[in-house]
Amino acid sequence: MRPAFMRAGTWLHAGRYVGAVMSDLPRRNGWTIARQVGDRSPDRTQRLLNRAAWDTSAAMSAVRRFAVADLDQAARRAGRRRGLAAGALDETGQEKKGLATAGVKRQRLGCAGGTENGISTVHLSYIREGAGHALIGARQWIPAEQIDDPATSLVMALPLDLKFAAKGQLAIEIPGDAFGDGAGVDFVAGDEVYGNCTGLREYLEGEGQAYVLRVPSNFREPWPAVSRSPAPRLSGRCWPMTGGGRSAPPGRAPRASAGTPGRTSPPPRSGTAC
Repeated sequence: MRPAFMRAGTWLHAGRYVGAVMSDLPRRNGWTIARQVGDRSPDRTQRLLNRAAWDTSAAMSAVRRFAVADLDQAARRAGRRRGLAAGALDETGQEKKGLATAGVKRQRLGCAGGTENGISTVHLSYIREGAGHALIGARQWIPAEQIDDPATSLVMALPLDLKFAAKGQLAIEIPGDAFGDGAGVDFVAGDEVYGNCTGLREYLEGEGQAYVLRVPSNFREPWPAVSRSPAPRLSGRCWPMTGGGRSAPPGRAPRASAGTPGRTSPPPRSGTAC
């Protein structure tokens, strides 16, 4: 982790901050974390999070390699050396007050049970059969209106070269980082947000990566030499694979789909450009 930080002091304080976040503090905020690490005020922690120079991508890569290696080792100890490894794409919301936090807006948040002020982040979880799981990648979703508004972008300290990306597009970047760090998985899984993203499916297929992504009931897949069929029929079309599993035709990654019977749907589509 040390190479991700320019200054030793910043690195040391980051370690204390992580230790406080992982502790059994009943409440975690600037003041409680400051007291936990021995500071008189939250100034040093706020400086670490807001202004200190450190490479977030390098830090995330170090954590990712550590988590994957530890879960793989735990699987071997449990006698599941050849157990499945999966990568699960999903998003999570976090309630936020005010308007200054990057990405904050009124939106649907599962943690709040409705529409609230908050931020949304896309995550990739590494799941090892018989061992456990850990988050190994993330990208925060930033609304287009915040990126396009110079004043808002400045207040939120957004990067000057930041371009808008839908959640499906963010999901393309995260597995790429994981694969680059050697985090191989048997398949990538996700819900309709990701299954309906043409770019993500094409990326995974281009990488030769199997995936199981949920799609809407009106989804249509333009497979070569296969007549266009609604998703519920496609979900029943599969090809045998050694070991009793399921696979796609030669040269294609396996995919699964699910619909909601009885729901009125708009005209069929074949995914979004996301």
